Amino acid sequence: MSAPAMIGRHADLARLEARLDEVRAGAPFTVIIGGEAGIGKTRLVREFTAGLAPDVRLLAGQCVDLGSVAAPYAPVKTALRTLVAEEGASRVLEAVGPGRAALVALLPELAASESGDVGAPGAGIASGQLHEAIAVLLETFSRERPIVFMIEDLHWIDAASLTLLRFLMRALGSSRVLTVLTYRSEDVTRGHPVRTFLSEAERDRWVERRELGRLTRAQVRKLAKSLMADEAPSESVFDTVFRRSDGVPFFVEELVGIDGCRDEGEVPDTLRELLLARYERLSESAQELLRLVATGGVRISHALLAAVHDGTPDELDTAARESVLAGVLMIEGDDYAFRHALVREAILADLLPGERARFHARYAEAYEAAAATGTRRLAAEISYHWLGAHDAARAFPATMQAMREARAAAAYATAAQLGERALGLWDVVPDPVAAAGMGKLELMGRTASHLRNAGEGERSLALIKAALAECPRDEPQYPRLLRDKALYLGNLGRPGSIETLEEALEVLGDSGADELRATVLTALAGRLMIDGRLDDAVDMADQAIDVAAGAGSPRYTSVATNIAGVSRAARGEVEQGVALVERARELAEGDGGALLRYWVNASDMHYLIGNHREAVRLAEEGLARAREQGVERSSGVILASNAVDPLFALGEWERAEELIDRALALDAPTPFNVYVLRARIWAMLWRGDTAGATDLYRRVRSSLLGVMEVEMQTRLGVGRVAIELALANDDLPGAWREARCILDEIHPPLPGYALPYLWAAARVIAAVRARPRAVTDATASEVEAAAPAFRALLDRMTFWPSHPIWGAFFEAELAEASDGAGAGVPGTDIAAWRSAVEASAASTAPGFLAPYALLRQAEAELGGADRPAARASLQASLDMSESGGVGAVRDRVVRVAAAAGIALDGVGGGAGLVAAAGGVAGSAASDADGAATAELTARERQVLELIAEGLSNRQIGERLFISGKTASVHVSAILRKLGAATRTEAAYRAGALS
Repeated sequence: MSAPAMIGRHADLARLEARLDEVRAGAPFTVIIGGEAGIGKTRLVREFTAGLAPDVRLLAGQCVDLGSVAAPYAPVKTALRTLVAEEGASRVLEAVGPGRAALVALLPELAASESGDVGAPGAGIASGQLHEAIAVLLETFSRERPIVFMIEDLHWIDAASLTLLRFLMRALGSSRVLTVLTYRSEDVTRGHPVRTFLSEAERDRWVERRELGRLTRAQVRKLAKSLMADEAPSESVFDTVFRRSDGVPFFVEELVGIDGCRDEGEVPDTLRELLLARYERLSESAQELLRLVATGGVRISHALLAAVHDGTPDELDTAARESVLAGVLMIEGDDYAFRHALVREAILADLLPGERARFHARYAEAYEAAAATGTRRLAAEISYHWLGAHDAARAFPATMQAMREARAAAAYATAAQLGERALGLWDVVPDPVAAAGMGKLELMGRTASHLRNAGEGERSLALIKAALAECPRDEPQYPRLLRDKALYLGNLGRPGSIETLEEALEVLGDSGADELRATVLTALAGRLMIDGRLDDAVDMADQAIDVAAGAGSPRYTSVATNIAGVSRAARGEVEQGVALVERARELAEGDGGALLRYWVNASDMHYLIGNHREAVRLAEEGLARAREQGVERSSGVILASNAVDPLFALGEWERAEELIDRALALDAPTPFNVYVLRARIWAMLWRGDTAGATDLYRRVRSSLLGVMEVEMQTRLGVGRVAIELALANDDLPGAWREARCILDEIHPPLPGYALPYLWAAARVIAAVRARPRAVTDATASEVEAAAPAFRALLDRMTFWPSHPIWGAFFEAELAEASDGAGAGVPGTDIAAWRSAVEASAASTAPGFLAPYALLRQAEAELGGADRPAARASLQASLDMSESGGVGAVRDRVVRVAAAAGIALDGVGGGAGLVAAAGGVAGSAASDADGAATAELTARERQVLELIAEGLSNRQIGERLFISGKTASVHVSAILRKLGAATRTEAAYRAGALS
């Protein structure tokens, strides 16, 4: 029996209702409810859904227990079929827009709708397409009515549905959807995929996780009393129920159901006996029916039960009615469901081995019959039940079909699991090649591909290595497997791709298929380009173009042309390279994959040569197509980063941050995420959050290293950020360790990435020259010895369009003033900074450079005692940094103005205002000097001001009415505290430049 009223869960119910109210206002939310078996999760959500207002739409699904490989998207299909039933197939397809084909792949019955133009079910789609389609569907219908999207029993969820939930929790940003998930906590053990999901969810501010606890004694008493309304049990009965139930509501109901628990001697000794108490009181025919139902799952339809039951319809109805009246089964629509999964599990454990196999065989045959006459995909269920029947010969073809169906629905994780199941059956079934329609090596290759697409990079690589170990070198599959191994290594950011592809070419010799040769040549050209081996990349790309054209493959002709263009541009043939990349677009027309490669490389190239608006246009155009093709989590993340960098250059920080947020929410593999992570760290740094940028970099650095090892552009891009972080934190030894890495590159550095890196390196050289005591003597000597090598690298890149900009900044960082307080200090030459300011005014210059250059010019002007000019430069820098969102420069401007006693418009407090110390926009002297200045005594500050005026020790003594010797003591203390080598250097560092 079930209690008439829910006990002890009203706070949880109120919380759900409060979250629904928030969702009504347009804030999507997810509530995850966990707890042990019998704790009341189902009762809570039933009470919640029963109280939903008429304007709220409920879309609910329940995960199915099919062993280790659940049917893909089973709970999601159930929920979405409710929507189709309510709104009609045509309206649902209309609402999902471009994602119609993906939705039809998930729900093949939609193909028969009156629209007629959705495409045939079964065509391969990408998981991202399906995820996006479902998100669009939920968002669209939630505008009409709030939606409660509920998935129960997450502990049985299939991998594909779990991946979808991850996506929806991050992607439903503009919807009115409350997602409610339940799971049995004791079943989510270490290693269970849901455990990782829960850990990730806890970090999301739009997710609330609630664990239901056991009832108190008072609550158990209230619950038991409500179940025995017509009786007056003694306190000893309540004590017995509380002690034996341990506060679990379901056990309370079961215990009370045993004749009111009047006699403790009637209470079952074990949990199993308790769960089977009602079952064992039924007739044999009802017990047999329950064993049959238990074999089928927690819930099965009447039609399916009728198909597997070997009695008459009347006998089925009689046994079912008895089971329902006894409170073991419940009727929900056209389905029979166990009142609790624990009861089903106890009954299932009671089956005899032969009985279990016979029942599984009946289900397998019933599902085969249903699949033959309907449109629903049931191969996963057929495979599961034939395995349960111990019939491998019939389970194997069903498993292969289930793998194809999972792939067609973009359920790559499930497809991979089924592929692994098929491989496990390969050696025990007769003629597996005929049954599978392919050889074992091909099956291993396809399964590895599914693993890769499911994000299981390590397992895909392991499986492809196993396939290579079984494959003879002269087997036609061998070079194809080598190619796949190289691709998987690249996806994981591992070295070895180039060598593996070279081996594949060697194996192909002169007799390999041209199409395969074209793919290998193109992949090798791409890896050589990424590794910075530009001449080799061009040669290989040219070969690939010839072979691909001969094989009649526009896709690989386009991709190879694309690679050739980027490589030629990077080695100095910029105009020809740009033209080749545009030619690649013409060749790619109509081919989604080749077009995405075009958008990735073209947008990056235009950014690197300074065409920022064109770069944004191309990247966003490609990103839109990536979403349509369902590859936003891979190519889409790269395209998002390619839009972010030029948006930063244009000063559109918020727009860029929105792209970063969405890209990171997709939880892409590190080789794709590395670009947006680098962009986020850099943006935090230049917007003034040095501490946040430093913390994020430390947290993700280890994951970036693998990609940096195999990609020159990542080494240079992340390396530049690491240099700037070290400078911002006044870590000159660390900054130098990062800066010198470019000198270790075997091949010429890619100019678009190397030039900003060289500017950052120049800042390190300047800082070490200005503050040699901040590093060891050996490091200072190493920096001086290496300085010419950095300049030589700069001089070799004059062909690159942005060289005049970065070259001007490189020179300005190192140029020294010939007189004044800045004499002999790097970065103090006014003319050099005026040249940098002029260079930063170019339309191709990143926007943050102009306020930075004006700030540095102002500091040089202060060193030259030109306070009016310095004030004008500081004011211009302040205005530009505030309007452009360059917080680090703005903070430094305020600090310099305060130190120099210069009042600026728009800065409250004038010279009295002191901004936070540190930051990436500091000069060679570093903001650490400001902290050192704060340690000076009042008398030492007076002396320092007179040093800045150029007075000698004797003159200082006369001015302050002290002896020259005493003045000398103060000067020595000042030099020691500031770490300055000369009086001029001390005055410059302190900013006392009146």
